[in-house]
Amino acid sequence: MNSLSSTAAGAELGAGGAVLAFDVGGTDMKAALIDGEGRIRALERRPTPHDGERTADAVVAAVGEFAARFRGQHPDVEPLAAGLLVPGHVDDEAGVGVFSENLDWRDYPFRDRAEATIGLPVSFSHDVRGAGEAEHRLGAAAPFNDVVVMAIGTGIAGAIFIDGKLYAGGGMAGEMGHSRVADGPACACGGVGCLEAVASAAAIARRYTARTGIPIAGAKEVLDLAQSGDQDAVAIWESALDALALDLSHTVALLAPEAIVIGGGLSQAGPALFEPLAAKLDAILTFHRRPLLLPASIGENAGVIGAALRARDLLDADMSAARPAASASAAAPAAERASA
Repeated sequence: MNSLSSTAAGAELGAGGAVLAFDVGGTDMKAALIDGEGRIRALERRPTPHDGERTADAVVAAVGEFAARFRGQHPDVEPLAAGLLVPGHVDDEAGVGVFSENLDWRDYPFRDRAEATIGLPVSFSHDVRGAGEAEHRLGAAAPFNDVVVMAIGTGIAGAIFIDGKLYAGGGMAGEMGHSRVADGPACACGGVGCLEAVASAAAIARRYTARTGIPIAGAKEVLDLAQSGDQDAVAIWESALDALALDLSHTVALLAPEAIVIGGGLSQAGPALFEPLAAKLDAILTFHRRPLLLPASIGENAGVIGAALRARDLLDADMSAARPAASASAAAPAAERASA
């Protein structure tokens, strides 16, 4: 379990209701407690629990543990709602994790189980859509109405904003990682040659190991080897960039975004990713609008920021729903007095 400083958040939430925020990824899950002033009072990370078909139950149990510990450590902060983000195919409206090939769940009622566990209303969504909302409200995507926020980490997915509004497509939009870009390797989703199987941070490391027989820790190591002249690493890195450029060219042709904001672990490669990727994308495009390729600005905790924003949206919606009822009840005595 790692405790993270509040300065790692990378964004100012401002005043609002105190909330809990949970961002579940394929490798790690993060949790935060945000007070009424928008300050992050607690921020922790732990490995995402993997327990086969019981993984979703283990994730909800971890949510409960975080919530109990934060409340015990900060009795002066009373959270009023929570935001929970998970990967995979997510039905936001139903509150269900429909499918995750990396975390072994199907049709799991996350929102209901989390609400029962922590005793608070819970806003539920996809991890990349949540992080994308944080970038669109507070980060690098904020200046743009038509923009895609893409995360490249254990998996690959995107949050799509059209005319300033998030487009979820019934929970299916933004699955860029499962667009076919090559003839192989096999993907965990059952497809072949998916972007995620070629160019995710995890895939880059796996492919180098499969090619050389040398175990490797992650994509950064492959990039370091490529920059030092390792030709196997160069081949893996270049093929990943080619796949990303091809996939982004499809995104540009379909949506014509003003910008594509890239976050996730691979974005930490900086110019080594952005400069050749921009050149490869430019070489594919013809008459299309060339989007700006920008690094995400909120940082590794965009997910918990997005979850917190969604939790506050839930509180705002509840308050808005309560106002007409309160107004009606106040108007009734006034009408009675007038008729008298």
